Amino acid sequence: MGFENVSWIEDDEERVFVFENTPYRLNGVGVGKAIDLIQESGLPINKSCRVIVLENNVPQISLNYQPVVADSTMNVLRQDWNVTYDLGNSWKKVQKAKKENSSLYKVDIVVYPELHFRNYKLSRIYDVVFNLSPSIEISLWPGMKLAGQIVFPIVNDYGSKYEQIRPGFVTLSQTVRLPKCTFLTATMGTFNNFRGGFDVEIKHYLKDERFSIQAHLGYTRAGEYDNWAYYHDKKWTLTASLGANFYWPEYNTQFKIRGERYIREEYGVTGEMFRHFRHTSIGFYLSLVEHAGNNGLNGGFVFQIAIPPYKQKRKGYFPRVMMGDFGLKYNAGNEEVYGKKYRSRADKNDLRDNDYNPYFIKSELLNF
Repeated sequence: MGFENVSWIEDDEERVFVFENTPYRLNGVGVGKAIDLIQESGLPINKSCRVIVLENNVPQISLNYQPVVADSTMNVLRQDWNVTYDLGNSWKKVQKAKKENSSLYKVDIVVYPELHFRNYKLSRIYDVVFNLSPSIEISLWPGMKLAGQIVFPIVNDYGSKYEQIRPGFVTLSQTVRLPKCTFLTATMGTFNNFRGGFDVEIKHYLKDERFSIQAHLGYTRAGEYDNWAYYHDKKWTLTASLGANFYWPEYNTQFKIRGERYIREEYGVTGEMFRHFRHTSIGFYLSLVEHAGNNGLNGGFVFQIAIPPYKQKRKGYFPRVMMGDFGLKYNAGNEEVYGKKYRSRADKNDLRDNDYNPYFIKSELLNF
């Protein structure tokens, strides 16, 4: 079916399958297809079955089916699987098993469309920037990804530094899973918003997995390319955020609140609400930022869309070309200077942050 990093073991207690969903853009769809195949091929009798889902060879979530006396393994449904960040002891048993169809050193060429607009001028309604930015992404070892992006301007009303063909994200990032459902990602390179440097993000899921806490720390400086020469500021700036998240499973709605330190060293607080759908995430935000206009208040909406095609297998080591996600953020307060942040990776957005949410995966299993 095109799944990668596939392995399995079985002992007296359970049967464990491991795979990485690479052929399907949406993890809820990919996990559902894998569960269907596992059920059709036959579940073990009188023992549990666990499925561990990877991202770049790092375990994210597991699905566990625990039979009871009255169950027939011929009548198991998708909703009979429990989805959780907890891996039990299964990962320790299976992580050294031989993997089939490895993802290491395989190349994806991901094309990211970018649209930005602003209305700071009285002479026209909007200034617009539209770019197509292909990125070459390679998995080097478990959790490690190398990405290099080129920005091709299509429409530019923002000025000279936006009109050149130039590198975008050029990053090296490492993700590790720590004990007790904690994930850490460290990234170095050039980011968006003309920043470059180092970035670390850590996220921990509580025992009640609807709740999580998240922290971010960045050490960056301004920099931009001019005729492929990179010019940067000497001043390094420390940015940070600390916040908490709550997920409302009945409506696939996520609430976030965090305190932040921004690029200009001002402080603020932001609250967000996102509704997640299969192909789209739509959200609203409200912020209070030091030194900003409108007494520091600002707000707006954000949306992210997964652009089709939604299924695309790799053919060996031949590079795969695919579309990235399209996102847009509307700044209703029209704040131009304060409250600015950066993204450290091209594939980082609110839609992808929800990719392995157990409650969202569970809802996707029920919707087929």
